[in-house]
Amino acid sequence: MVMVVNVASNCGLTPQYAGLEALYEKFRDRGFEILGVPCNQFAGQEPGSDSEIAEFCERNYGVSFPLTAKADVRGKDQHPLYAELTRFKTGLLPGLVKWNFEKFLVNRDGEVVARFAPTVEPDSAEVIDAVESALG
Repeated sequence: MVMVVNVASNCGLTPQYAGLEALYEKFRDRGFEILGVPCNQFAGQEPGSDSEIAEFCERNYGVSFPLTAKADVRGKDQHPLYAELTRFKTGLLPGLVKWNFEKFLVNRDGEVVARFAPTVEPDSAEVIDAVESALG
């Protein structure tokens, strides 16, 4: 099971890295992963190189979950993963990613089972309950 999150280092929501790491630490022994996807599409808030981003995350937030190479999460160069994640699903937030730190919870069958707005903290009761439910 994985939570996919588009991330940025110069965003007002960047401190969510700490909550993401706490969530990862809490559930990783039960088969839970987080995949951070750096993206520079929202106000240019992720300008660094892949290595600079990884160093920033580890140094400032102790991030130990994997980060991908920088990718587009919308538009003509949208990564195929995000094309699938943002397909309409009944009961979930519809449409394109609107800002940094939007979170998609994907179950072991590859289905998006929850989607959280950027302002929803990753260590909130809402997210923890969804992860626990999906893990069974």
